[in-house]
Formats: sequence, C-alpha cells, structure tokens
Amino acid sequence: MYVERVSRLAGAVVWRNSPAGAGALPVLPDGCMDLLWNEGRLLVAGPDTRPYLPQGPARSWAGIRFFPGTAPALLGVPAHELRDLRVELADLWPGARVRRLCDRVGAAVDPASALEDIALDRAAETEAPDPLLRRVVECLEEGRTVAATAAELGLGARRLHRRCLTAFGYGPKTLARILRLQRALALARSGTPYAETAVRAGYADQPHLAREVRELAGMPLGELLAGRG
Repeated sequence: MYVERVSRLAGAVVWRNSPAGAGALPVLPDGCMDLLWNEGRLLVAGPDTRPYLPQGPARSWAGIRFFPGTAPALLGVPAHELRDLRVELADLWPGARVRRLCDRVGAAVDPASALEDIALDRAAETEAPDPLLRRVVECLEEGRTVAATAAELGLGARRLHRRCLTAFGYGPKTLARILRLQRALALARSGTPYAETAVRAGYADQPHLAREVRELAGMPLGELLAGRG
C-alpha cells in the first residue's frame, strides 16, 4: 500500500510503500528526485526520462520526494549526473556520514519521518532554492512553451537549457513533456474522457496523448489506469 503526506520541507512529499503481491509496479517520470530507504540502505533516485521498474521481488520502501529542481542543491550534485539512475547516497556523500544516517533511520519508528528530518537538517545547511527554478516549473505546468518561459524569465534559450540540466536533469522541453504527462494522468484518473484529457493537458489530439504516454510511461493509458503503472 502506498501512502504519502505533505512534508515540512517546502514542496516535498513524504511517502511509504509496502506493496502487496509478487511484482513491483513501474515508477513513472514526474520531474522529481527522491531520497530513499530500503532494507538498511540510503539511496537517491535521479530524475527519470522513462519508466523505472524495480528489480526482484516487491519490497517496502520509504522516501521523501523533492519538488522539481530542489534536490541538486541539497545533495550537492547536478541532476543530469543522476538522470535515470538509482545510486547509493554513499556515492555522493562521505561514507562515515552516510553510515551515521543509516543508523539513525534504521533506529527510527517511522523511517519516512527520519528521512524528512535528514532533508530538513540538510536544507538548514544550504542556500534556499532559486525561486527562478520554481517559476520554470510553474510556467511549463501552465502549458507555456519553452520560448515563452525563457522570455518571461529573461533568459536565453541556451542559458535556460543549462539551468534546467543542472536543476532537473534534462532540458526544458523534456521537463515540459513530463509535466504534461502528469497533468494528463491526473485528469484521466479523475474520469475525464481521453479526448478531453488530451485537449486540457495540452496535447494536439488523443493520438498525440497516446503516443506520449507510450513513450514516457512504457504502456498504453488504459493499462496505467487499470493499475499496472
């Protein structure tokens, strides 16, 4: 069972997942990065451009999902270096520090809350996220073009692309596609007909929606809504 709540860290979500059954479901691109706890290990999930399917039997996980663009400053690594990867936190931070954090999370009654505390401690040590990055997400979520977003922010296309690679792991066009996918999934899951979902989410038509869902989610929209993703 998957449960989540709003974090005390601005924009983040704290979650737990204890899946039932033999297999794990794919994790879809959402523009975010996560700090994860699984069987005594601290890991970082980088930004995805394709569905990620955990290997092996289904396992219990805890995590904190950071608002798009905020994790690289907390972790001290550009997002593009972690694109489509799951890495040990010890590959990014000193091993001794990570071992202490593992002991801390392992001893906690609620590992997800312990991850949240780690993130809050780290946020207190680093500068606040650049508000420009949040505005990039807001503009693209509103369906604005990359050119219109760059113009509003006073950035050239190349500079915006560089900023996006560091903060989100990919360029603004890919980020816009992923955010549009998430808009479409939210609409479709609420019962909105596919044709209306396509228009409201910003696709040219329903076939365009179908192609994008297959490419980014790895399966047809109907299968996603049936609970396979």
